[in-house]
Amino acid sequence: MADEVIRGVGLAPSDAISFFRQKLNMPTKRWGELEAQAHGTQFAVAGATSKALLDDFRVAINKALVDGTTLAEFRKDFDTIVKRHGWAYNGTPGWRSAIIYETNLASAYAAGRYKQMTTPEALDIFPYWRYRHHACQHPRPQHVAWDGMILPADDPWWNTHYPPNGWRCHCTVEPVSRRDLKRYNWTVSEAPPLNEKPWRNPATGKTVMVPDGIDPGFQSNPGRDWALGEKQRAATRMSPVIPTGEDAAPARREEIQKQQIQDILSVKS
Repeated sequence: MADEVIRGVGLAPSDAISFFRQKLNMPTKRWGELEAQAHGTQFAVAGATSKALLDDFRVAINKALVDGTTLAEFRKDFDTIVKRHGWAYNGTPGWRSAIIYETNLASAYAAGRYKQMTTPEALDIFPYWRYRHHACQHPRPQHVAWDGMILPADDPWWNTHYPPNGWRCHCTVEPVSRRDLKRYNWTVSEAPPLNEKPWRNPATGKTVMVPDGIDPGFQSNPGRDWALGEKQRAATRMSPVIPTGEDAAPARREEIQKQQIQDILSVKS
């Protein structure tokens, strides 16, 4: 299912790759140590506390974005990485590898899509966005209710509700032009109320407000957070972030490329 949804987005991968590569490694002992807004600029795998382990995961996820590695192929890399580092993690191998793969790819594609949709040219042609829910095994009622809703692209609702809006959320956003509104007799809606509820982060003890229908940790927009980070870097004349892992280790890159020849089916994502 995850492979199908990612392929269905129809996004050229360059912006998704750029989003992922600009992230800084952030070692964490448990999920929740990283604030929701930080996921747009920082890379973490809950329980991965060493730079070497995070670097290997970066290589595997980067390969998935660049070469279209499927979940089945990523699981092979996951097993290799776990064995190499002797990593003790929570959950079963199949579940944990799927969470890492799906969450990182979904957020990267969403952030890349957001960047494309917020250029001045795109906003001039497509000033509205339409929320789309895609069929899945366990649909969230709120996400189903939002399906087909059209809001202005600059509506603040998208700051907290631009998908993915939870673990294994397959929702997407599509741009809408004024011509589309007339052609399909669509109407622009008012943003639903946030209905925020307090949630206490077990890792930090901090209480944050999370909108109804959003999983804790997803109450932010990674693409927007990325854009804000880029603006800050430009304002302070800081150099772009140099990714670790694959780009910083040619020998390691060659090892991965040799493995790809043998077991990658080159599925387009």
